Amino acid sequence: MKILFVCTGNTCRSPMAEALLKSKMPEVEVKSAGIYAQENESANKNTIEVLKEKDIDIVHYAQSVTTKLLNWADTILTMTNAHKQILIQEYPQFEKKLFTLREYVADVDKQEEATCINTDIGDPFGGNLDIYRNTLLELEQYIYYLMKKIEK
Repeated sequence: MKILFVCTGNTCRSPMAEALLKSKMPEVEVKSAGIYAQENESANKNTIEVLKEKDIDIVHYAQSVTTKLLNWADTILTMTNAHKQILIQEYPQFEKKLFTLREYVADVDKQEEATCINTDIGDPFGGNLDIYRNTLLELEQYIYYLMKKIEK
């Protein structure tokens, strides 16, 4: 399975999701990209720090969403509904494999499925380390659900 995580700049949320899934399921091919990424910008220092606190080391450089990456992926998981809508508008041929992370995994947990109204993962960019920790905790929950879905 090939999964592409997408966020805005590819320096915070999507690299966190990529690193979490790679650390827990190395057999799954995972990449990340940003809709408005500055090519080769390194991951945010707070992203690197909070992952290091979980014993996950990353060396990450931002990349933009491309047709080649979207073709590569079996499943494309965005951090917000706005990201999903932008991608559908710009790349309608990939709509069938485009989901927000939360919407994609909602059926794994009945309570999550029932309460999944807002499908966005908040952007920690510009926040302090605690905000990044909260984003990582949120992502850990959804990556856990994603792992359950992949294992089925």
